[in-house]
Amino acid sequence: MTLDLTDKTVLVTGGTRGIGRAIVEAASGAGARVAFTYRSSSETANALAEQLGGAERALAIQADAGDPEQAAGAVQSVVDAWGQIDGLVVNAGITRDGLMIRMTPEDWEAVISTNLTGAFHVCKAAYRPMMKQRAGSIVTISSVVGVTGNAGQANYAASKAGLIGFTKSLARELGGRGVRANVVAPGYIKTDMTADLGENVTGHMKEQIPLKRLGQPEDIAAAVLFLLSDASTYVTGHTLHVDGGMAM
Repeated sequence: MTLDLTDKTVLVTGGTRGIGRAIVEAASGAGARVAFTYRSSSETANALAEQLGGAERALAIQADAGDPEQAAGAVQSVVDAWGQIDGLVVNAGITRDGLMIRMTPEDWEAVISTNLTGAFHVCKAAYRPMMKQRAGSIVTISSVVGVTGNAGQANYAASKAGLIGFTKSLARELGGRGVRANVVAPGYIKTDMTADLGENVTGHMKEQIPLKRLGQPEDIAAAVLFLLSDASTYVTGHTLHVDGGMAM
């Protein structure tokens, strides 16, 4: 079955680089009109929007997902531009790693605010439009770390584990209105962040993965595309692990 998003509109938070950009490009390639948020680098964001077809097909929105007004504004921008919001991908996230004994309250709050509270804000904003449509698909991007935990990432793991419970709750609340909510939990993915770690660290990562390789952003985008599409209309409340077998 072809994963076709023709005539659908999709909003991706944190959509200019890495996994987010791969999702934006995949959704656009499948026929969707795609909006995406970014926090800085307007030049990069606007270039991506032009690449995807300009104002009729793509919308770059500068917004901080952790701010309720900006999150609501991003959703409203999509509805104003295209009259509907069919898919929401909650991807925006940050890390501030460190052993808990040295982790500051500021490092804890920053990660929880962006990764988990930010998801609350943007999903709350999309809640009513999707209910009125009696259709929609929400996909949150968690992490294998949210399932297994990881030393030095207590804040990140907590935020990503929280997303799983949050999304399951959304699935139960919205299912009767035809709106689905699912999680994609990536493992170690080859991005700018992992590229800076060096061969020793990435080699150790690969040893933990049954498939013995890092994933690609496109691997995550393909899973998200499935959950946004009509190929998954009977899937909700599910966590799809795309991690090479790490969390099995």
